[in-house]
Amino acid sequence: MKISEIYVYPIKSLRGTSLSAAIATRHGFQYDRKFMLLKVHPDGFKNMAVSHFPEMTLFLTHIDYPEDDDRGIGSITVKFTAPGSTDTKTLTIPLLPNTQRLETIEINMHNSPTDAFKMPAEYNEWFSSCFGYEVLLVYLGDNLRDVLFQDLKPSKGSSWLSAISSNIPLLGASNPESKQITFADCAAYLIVSNTSLKDVSSRLSDGIEMDVTKFRPNIVIEGAESPWEEDFWGKIRINNAEFTLAHNCIRCKSINIDFKTGKQPTDKAGNVLKKLQADRRVDRGAKWSPVFGRYSYLDPRNGDRPLKVGDEVTVIRLNPERTVWSRITPRSMPQCSDTDKL
Repeated sequence: MKISEIYVYPIKSLRGTSLSAAIATRHGFQYDRKFMLLKVHPDGFKNMAVSHFPEMTLFLTHIDYPEDDDRGIGSITVKFTAPGSTDTKTLTIPLLPNTQRLETIEINMHNSPTDAFKMPAEYNEWFSSCFGYEVLLVYLGDNLRDVLFQDLKPSKGSSWLSAISSNIPLLGASNPESKQITFADCAAYLIVSNTSLKDVSSRLSDGIEMDVTKFRPNIVIEGAESPWEEDFWGKIRINNAEFTLAHNCIRCKSINIDFKTGKQPTDKAGNVLKKLQADRRVDRGAKWSPVFGRYSYLDPRNGDRPLKVGDEVTVIRLNPERTVWSRITPRSMPQCSDTDKL
């Protein structure tokens, strides 16, 4: 098997940037989900995620990397075209903003709080004009969030217990070596199989092919012999780096969104979630939600590692049973959750 596609999402829930190569770190791909948008309310703000704000899919992103590693600035280009319009608005954001004079704000995602920096007014005003309501753009900087899945309830002998016995740090804020992530919901990486994607497409009518970006993966792998075999992958190796596939990615109505309109469609093209619910509700911990993809973590002992399209992928451990989704409290669940039923 090999990597067929790599995606980085510089601003959470906006469309991702397709790359031929990226630097993998223990916290996710470099520059992945370091920015996030907040909807302003009279009494505060709301974290914006595509599951509740489908119009976020109308924004395209492109990363221009620093010329001299992190000693340069680099930039993110965001493009927005309103449905039915031919006028495209463009915004350029520094990839590595100077935070010395920026006000901080506390962000609480799924009971995992952290501080972030409010970006200057010019960026907030641009996004507000596109959305039609007031928003804030915030930057994570060097701050990170703890992963709060302390109890993944794996089956005996599965990858997570094996990871614990191999001294890979446990999850949880109480552990000083806890795994940490950016503004990603649950894990540093989401890994999916192109073979399983083809199975999804086969369920759709009129020769429609499912767009893999609706699943918001970081790494797409091609060459798996059969659909859904990744359900049992416990650990894979890519370019001498090992990834633990810790738990399933449960799916919600966000995979139905029409990227042309930024809305939930009303025709048959918008019933992907329902079709997957027929036989992909395979995780006992999320009985209403179908599974597509695996949340994953890079073994921190590997250090930062460049990955590129075409890199060979090898499964080095299989689980005898599927891992089981679990949570600490209802508030710790991602916004795209098993409560989003059709």
